Amino acid sequence: MRGFFTDMFTIKGLMVLSVVVSSYALQAVELKDSKMADSVLMSPEQQQQIRQMKLTAAMVWHGSSPWIQAVTAGANKEFADLGIKVLAVTDAQFDPARQVADLENVTVLKPDLILSLVVDPTSAKTSYSKVVQQGAKLVLLSNPIPGFVLHKDYVGIVTDDMLGMGKQAAVELSAHFNQPARIGMIFHDADYFITNTRDKAFRQQLAHYPQLQLAAEKGFVREQETSQVAAALILQHSDLDAIYVSWDAAAEGVIEALRLAGRKDIKVITHDLGVNNLLDMAMKGNMLATISDQPFVIGSTMARLAALSKLGQQAAPYTLVPFMTVTADNIAPAWQQSFRSDVPALLQQVLKP
Repeated sequence: MRGFFTDMFTIKGLMVLSVVVSSYALQAVELKDSKMADSVLMSPEQQQQIRQMKLTAAMVWHGSSPWIQAVTAGANKEFADLGIKVLAVTDAQFDPARQVADLENVTVLKPDLILSLVVDPTSAKTSYSKVVQQGAKLVLLSNPIPGFVLHKDYVGIVTDDMLGMGKQAAVELSAHFNQPARIGMIFHDADYFITNTRDKAFRQQLAHYPQLQLAAEKGFVREQETSQVAAALILQHSDLDAIYVSWDAAAEGVIEALRLAGRKDIKVITHDLGVNNLLDMAMKGNMLATISDQPFVIGSTMARLAALSKLGQQAAPYTLVPFMTVTADNIAPAWQQSFRSDVPALLQQVLKP
């Protein structure tokens, strides 16, 4: 599917309304110009300068979830360390009109810094422009706003190491299968920058391992489709050894289809952290591994870039946050590292020795 894609789906444990411009526009700023989050440093002198400026900030989010709560927590800690007062944290509930209203309300507060993930770049562009023209420094999470100019309309974009995550999924399969294996791929068949980039990187890396054959591919648009897609896939290709799925919530349907078919032998690999699939992994089910980002670090990095921009420091077009490989052996520490919160009680019970 090309051009504009509008739909509801879940990624990183939250429901997202995706209104995304075609890939050629999203890739106007290339990932090759990116830097890693650990390169965003701040000297004690810069910290003191920022504290003396007595800045204010707002976070204008697309929705709410454990993932975005971890992003917010990371940003709040960084802002607190720098003496920056947070004036507002908004939740658009995945409603473009509500996010426009949130932006209008935030504009009245005149924050110096804004962190945001835009729901619909088209409908919200004017409102973002207004708050930027008022003098706020804008840092975006993952989604670009077409037509916005780097270092003029926004500071930069903080996102996953999408290429690295896609490649690592293939690396994990190569480590698990030291003999010939047939791999299925259930990919996101819509124009969405993050998933498309991860899926493409997986395909490219998989080709480096002669023992792994990409035997079958099927696409999906809505994650609710993946159970049926997986059922058809294993019916047509009963000799599959593993299936790659674009993200965690979409993989839930694949796990369900494998259970119904009695196919405990087929392994699944995906991206991001979700309790249901981690439970399956902990109980030695179909879930082999997942490649996860670190939302707390995403938030702290966004806040640091925003603050540094007030000192005239320019950010890279994309700042990438490192990923973690999560297997049955490191579920609890990976959760704590990613979310900086306690492991959910149900998962704790399963993980008890």
